[in-house]
This record gives sequence, structure tokens and C-alpha cells, in this order.
Amino acid sequence: MELRLYDTLSREKRTFVPLDAKDVRMYVCGPTVYDFAHIGNARPVIVFDVLFRLLRHLYGAAHVRYVRNITDVDDKINDRAARDFPGLPLNEAIRKVTEQTGKQFHADVDALGALRPSVEPRATEHISEMREIIERLVAGGFAYVAEDHVLFSPQAMNAADSGLPRYGALSNRSLDEMVAGARVDVAPYKKGNTDFVLWKPSKPGEPSWPSPAGIGARGRPGWHVECSAMAWKHLGEHFDIHGGGIDLVFPHHENEVAQTCCAFHRERMANYWMHNGFLQVESEKMSKSLGNFVTIHELLADWPGEVLRLNMLKTHYRSPIDWTMKSLEESVKTLDDWYRVAADVAPGNPAQSVVEPLLDDLNTPLAIAALHGLRGNDVGALAGSLRLLGFLSESGAQWEGRKQQASGVDAKEVERLISERTAARARKDFAESDRIRDLLAAMGVAIKDSKEGTTWEVAR
Repeated sequence: MELRLYDTLSREKRTFVPLDAKDVRMYVCGPTVYDFAHIGNARPVIVFDVLFRLLRHLYGAAHVRYVRNITDVDDKINDRAARDFPGLPLNEAIRKVTEQTGKQFHADVDALGALRPSVEPRATEHISEMREIIERLVAGGFAYVAEDHVLFSPQAMNAADSGLPRYGALSNRSLDEMVAGARVDVAPYKKGNTDFVLWKPSKPGEPSWPSPAGIGARGRPGWHVECSAMAWKHLGEHFDIHGGGIDLVFPHHENEVAQTCCAFHRERMANYWMHNGFLQVESEKMSKSLGNFVTIHELLADWPGEVLRLNMLKTHYRSPIDWTMKSLEESVKTLDDWYRVAADVAPGNPAQSVVEPLLDDLNTPLAIAALHGLRGNDVGALAGSLRLLGFLSESGAQWEGRKQQASGVDAKEVERLISERTAARARKDFAESDRIRDLLAAMGVAIKDSKEGTTWEVAR
């Protein structure tokens, strides 16, 4: 069965045919490292990790390149640095913020079971590539210099008769619709309302580099050109898949297409554009003002990372997802069962019943349903299929320990109390036995008595 992926540009599922089966290339927009990543940021990390794993399964790990960038130059970073380290020079404060936040991001996504990308470029390491793209755009008449800024002109792109894509094709908008529906920066030096910044002057103390296009003042890049430069450097002018959240289609990905295609005179930047849907919390849009803004780091204090991963994959990646406590509790129970049955079993090949739904535009809900069908039939295939999806990264004992750690339960204390309760039951002191059971329940521990003895788990 062939792999089919939904392409945002063509608005249809298309059979995936790589440009080079020995070098399958994918770029996904990564974090801007100024704060803890929230649970919405985890969705593209998990979705495209599953795709990365599937591509490795199909083409071989050595033949897939996955690039996910880190944006480490941005106004939000500057603001955070000035706020958190007011006594330091801004550039030094920025370095502290980006190092700390980047390290935290890696710890969080590692806990979600995500593989590290093949390459993880930082924007500040690719300024020369950005300058070259900008100078190509100016030379081609697609960008212009004004008051120490360089701006891209979508009108110039659409007026060019050179086989370029139409600006607005990815987001399916006209230029007039973009002006009406977007927050357009008004500036007297702009020739058109939809023109966007490729390069801008830096304020005193801000990060700065020698400017392109003959500008005397030092400056820094705009956000959109950063991804064009990093994708070009590590994947080339034309590659297979570009991914990210649905919120990035316009303006970010639209502008990436424009910059790359005009700079290199290409009809396409990526052959397939993939976007995951929005996330809301308990049926409401996540926002700090509603008090339901939750970070990955906060959730990991209460739930093992694989629980968050499963909870995300129970919904198809293109559909909106409602993040609820009830769903998390169900995910814990499912993973408890999988770990109990398959964690310590030698993994077999992933089952075709699991792989086939993944080949149909990453249909993870159907793949998960197929996993349940394997439980009593082929435990080896269940173990191999779970590992393909990024689960069972630990032994059964490690899983229980991680759950206890996340819940704050002291395992040694639980075992001591269970031993005391067993002794009380043996001497028929049922009042003491009940007292210990109630104490364990208050600690968040559920116990189960059987002929083999007493087992326990963290109650949720």
C-alpha cells in the first residue's frame, strides 16, 4: 500500500513520491525559544515525529532527513531577556534566555517520546544564507530597500511572468483578502499593504549583523526569511515535505514559499505541505486570560510523557483536538494495559493492520484501534507496532516507577503500608486493614487483592 498525505496546497490527499527515495527530506517549523512550550506546541512535535518514524520505517533510517529549526532571534526573546535579566547587557541576557529555554524544550519533547531531528539549526547560525536570499530577491526585483529595511513585494511576485507560484495560493487568499484579514504593519516606506519585512534595522543593544543589499546600518532578519534560509541550507531549494501548525499557513508559510521560489526561480518549495489542527482545553480556546494555558512542563509533573503522546494521537492530526482531563485518564488506563502486556516482550515487526492506517494520511485513531485488536492475538506485533508509534520506551517496572514519580507517590512507603495491611489481615484485624486501605486511597493509591497477593497502582 502506498503512502498518501493531505497536501494543503492542492487541498487533496496525494500519493507520496519522494524526489529521491534515498534522501527523503522534511522540514518542520520549530520553537521560538523565549518561554516554556505549551501543550499546543507539542502537537506538531508529536505529529511529525510519527511521520518521521513512518518514513524511516518505509525508506530506512539512513535515508530520511528531518530538519526542525530553533528561532533564537525575535522581539519576544528580546523582551523576555530585558525583563528577566535587567542588569545584563541585552545580548548576554538573550543568550541566557535562549540557552535555558532551548534546554527546557529539549527535555520536554524528549519526555514526549519524540526522536531528535536529523538537524536542528538555529537562526543565528544562518545569517549569511538569509543575506544571500535577500540579495537575490532584491536583484530579481521581488524586494526593495527603504529606510534601512528590505521588504518583499507580493505584487511584484504575482506580476512576474516566470513560472512562479501565485502569492496566496497556499492559504487560498487573494491579496485583497490578505489585507482585510491580517494585521498589516502600516509604515510610510512600504510600497504595498501586503509587503513584508525581510530585514530591519536593530535598535541599540539588540542583536545585529551587517545588513544585505548595500544597507549601511546593521540590522537583523525578519522571521519568515529565517526558515527559508535554514531549509535551503539543509534540504536544498526544493524538498519533499514542509510541516507545521495550521496557524502558520498564513502569513509564515505563504511568505516562505514566496521568498524561496522567487530567490531560486522555482515553481515549488516543498512538494507536500502538511498542517496539524488547533488544540483547545476542555472545549475552550487555550489562553492565559481564561486561565487554561498549560505548558508541557506543567503536565509532565502529573503525567508520564507517553500519556500526553497517546492523548494527542487519539485525534487525527488535521482535526481540532479537545484536551480534557477525562481523556488523559483514559489514556493512562490504556497505556497501563499495553505496558502490562507488551513492555517486556521481544518486539516483532509492526502489524500491517497498524501500518495501513498510518499510510492513509497518518490516521492514528484507526492505528490505535488496530493496536487494541492485537492485544490478545499477537503480542510481539503489538510490541513492535507500539514502538513504531513511539511507545514502550521503558520496561514495565520503569513505567510504574515513572507514573509514581509523576504522581508524587512514595513507592517504598506504599509497599511498607501494604505489608502492614497484609499482616493485619493475617491476624484478622480487619479494622486496621481497612484503616490502611483508606490511608492508601487518600495517598492516591488503588489496591487490588487476589490469590496471588496485593497489587497497587496510582489512582486517577
